[in-house]
Amino acid sequence: MDETLEARLAEIESVFEETEAALGDPVTLADSSLLAELGKRHSDLREVVSDIRMLRQARTDLDEARQMADDPDMAALAEELSSEIDQLESRVRSALVPIDPTDEKDVIVEIRSAAGGDEAAIWAGDLLRMYERYADRSGLEVEPMDSSPSEVGGYDKVTVAVKGKGAYSKMKYEAGVHRVQRVPRTESQGRIHTSTATVAVLPEAEEVEVEIDPGDVKIDVYRSTGPGGQSVNTTDSAVRLTHLPTGMVVTCQDEKSQLQNKEQAMRILRARLYQQELERRQSEVAGARRSQVGSGGRSEKIRTYNFKENRVTDHRIGLTLKRLDQVLDGDLEEFVTALATDEQAARLADVR
Repeated sequence: MDETLEARLAEIESVFEETEAALGDPVTLADSSLLAELGKRHSDLREVVSDIRMLRQARTDLDEARQMADDPDMAALAEELSSEIDQLESRVRSALVPIDPTDEKDVIVEIRSAAGGDEAAIWAGDLLRMYERYADRSGLEVEPMDSSPSEVGGYDKVTVAVKGKGAYSKMKYEAGVHRVQRVPRTESQGRIHTSTATVAVLPEAEEVEVEIDPGDVKIDVYRSTGPGGQSVNTTDSAVRLTHLPTGMVVTCQDEKSQLQNKEQAMRILRARLYQQELERRQSEVAGARRSQVGSGGRSEKIRTYNFKENRVTDHRIGLTLKRLDQVLDGDLEEFVTALATDEQAARLADVR
């Protein structure tokens, strides 16, 4: 370990010792909120500090064993200690990786048809069903928020909320362009077409996290319409919000009342603004909306679904699964686990 990391470990141990001392202070014991705060900090640091101390002792023991390497028993001990030190260093580095604070949040998922015309809209609907089934497998709940159905089936755009423990941690890797290669139902010559749909995954923000000035939002109301422009509502219940400072536009029309549509649209707007703030403060935060969806071009993709070969390839990590049917049935766990492992490795590389 280099000097910078050693200094961080020493600082953690110092904070732990100061916290431990403070927990016995009469002033702390008289303040329940302070006692709870320090107790949590002590609990959070206890395991990593134990590993740091074990690591330090193992290094000392290794130095002593190496000084007596002529003794076969000491040589064997040195080998054991080297292995133990490697494991302890790995555990300590892992403990230093910051936890993504958005991982436990509910999310808003926006799916839009992109390149490919009618087939892209059908593909957007297929992706929605895949996420609904994945959510069901993962113990998550899907709440419809807004949709623009396509005349041929599927959606030009569909927005849902995915709720439950760790929803963002499970869904965040789906953000990007999804490319499908298959023979469309409308193709009479049996030719394979390539189409795309974009997916944005936005951590849902609470009102206290994102305050929106009512004066910054222009509200327009209009009649909800279905495929082909046929009215599906006889009142002006659909809502369009325009956030004047950013130019963001959100529409909602699926709910029966104007008030309900406005509330849904505000949730989506708040999530987009929260995402924008995350991007501003920390450019590497997963889910920066613009980088997630790109332009939707066929050449931009995070994953390709090839029906002819029953194959799905995630291009970010080079993982290919020959069971497309199961993936579309919501079996995304192998991709999610591999992507989470890759993200963890990247974060560990930054711990120096």
